[in-house]
Amino acid sequence: MAALPVLALLLLAAWGGPNAAGQKRKEMVLSEKVNQLMEWASKRSVIRMNGDKFRRLVKAPPRNYSVIVMFTALQPHRQCVVCKQADEEYQILANSWRYSSAFTNKIFFAMVDFDEGSDVFQMLNMNSAPTFINFPAKGKPKRGDTYELQVRGFAAEQLARWVADRTDVSVSMYTPYLSSPLQLTL
Repeated sequence: MAALPVLALLLLAAWGGPNAAGQKRKEMVLSEKVNQLMEWASKRSVIRMNGDKFRRLVKAPPRNYSVIVMFTALQPHRQCVVCKQADEEYQILANSWRYSSAFTNKIFFAMVDFDEGSDVFQMLNMNSAPTFINFPAKGKPKRGDTYELQVRGFAAEQLARWVADRTDVSVSMYTPYLSSPLQLTL
């Protein structure tokens, strides 16, 4: 009878024990999350999220990537002019990252609009927009992970400096060139 517990211990050691199965599961969930985010990021630089996507991909562990989230109110009936202006700058930042040669799966840019994720605003006790928050790869956001919009403004270059400070990811800015409405004819 004493041989049975020894055999069980040997089998557990060979298979990695109960923790190995849990670790494998975490790795699989993490891989699925990263693959989903990469697929969405390949289509849009800023990933639009509702409450379910936010809870699953930003709040729930495991996570080995940072997510910069713009909380906004872009619907016309909200009449948030600042939200529209901040969104334009945020899109420049996210596009600069997406088309950068340094692009990796270590940081993603996302957006939660109030009309698509009011439950997220409620969960985070937020009552103003736009707001930018860095959700770091490890742990919960800290004080500096909320962007000080009133102090810094929302120019893409300012947002990029803040992202670099919070994530150690440098985004080289590529400002879109506007084509001139004038055409020269010879």
